[in-house]
Amino acid sequence: MAMTKDYYDVLGVSRGASQKEIQSAFRKLARKLHPDVNPGDKHAEQRFKEVSQAHDVLSDPEKRKLYDRFGRDWQAAAAAGVDPTAAGRGPRGQRTGYQTIDPQEFENLFGSGRGEGAGGGLGDMFGSIFGGRGAGARNRDLDIEGTVEVTLQEAYSGTARQMELAGGRRIELKVPAGVQDGTVLRTPGLRARVRVSTDPTFERDGKDLRVVVPVALRTALLGGEVDVPTLKGSRVKLDLRPETQNGIRLRLRGLGMPDPKGGKPGDLYAEIRVRLPLPMDERTRRWAEGIDQT
Repeated sequence: MAMTKDYYDVLGVSRGASQKEIQSAFRKLARKLHPDVNPGDKHAEQRFKEVSQAHDVLSDPEKRKLYDRFGRDWQAAAAAGVDPTAAGRGPRGQRTGYQTIDPQEFENLFGSGRGEGAGGGLGDMFGSIFGGRGAGARNRDLDIEGTVEVTLQEAYSGTARQMELAGGRRIELKVPAGVQDGTVLRTPGLRARVRVSTDPTFERDGKDLRVVVPVALRTALLGGEVDVPTLKGSRVKLDLRPETQNGIRLRLRGLGMPDPKGGKPGDLYAEIRVRLPLPMDERTRRWAEGIDQT
């Protein structure tokens, strides 16, 4: 995802832009630059990739904090495990600092610390460190926190990731079909937050999906069949009525994201984007000139 252009400049937003402003700018540019809307236009294709990359970083709060601090080196900082929320400055001018922990989180990590009869606590922790355990000691693994990045396609069908824990132990983390961005998955020894990357074709809204469908002007005027892509990997036929307006959205029931809890899947909304016949021949030009604009 290396890119020399400033992500804020790519999206045309200020560095203090809100998430709503970032999303709005991305959607506007994505609709304009989408490869289906600009077939064969290499410049538009490259710009679309740049816009998608910029959105992928700036729409993720943790990635954005790293980018704001390290610029193009944000990925190296992420790989080094730099905490994007840390304060102060450390090696090479990086910001460092102390992090406080509230009593409840302290309790969750180290036990209640209420004495010998409490069934655990600091005494048990120190005992385990120095080789001894109290009668009420608890032996549990502390969760390691991580992030799992998946594509929208993987979020649709479900997937699995091999994760490495302390000491080189590896476990398989299952990502359920229909998982939402930001969902926290737990397995013994690991707690991972799911990040669903932006897809160049489909836009997600909860369980619903949206896709832009280019349609020839003749088909929009006279009606006909168009192919609509789906995340299943296949395409479905959609019958357009004559005089279909540009920008109209047609719902395909049940073709959205599955429900991780087993409920009804979402819907797929196909947004019709009428494609003008370019370059325009003389016959089409005469026809257009003869249209009554009153």
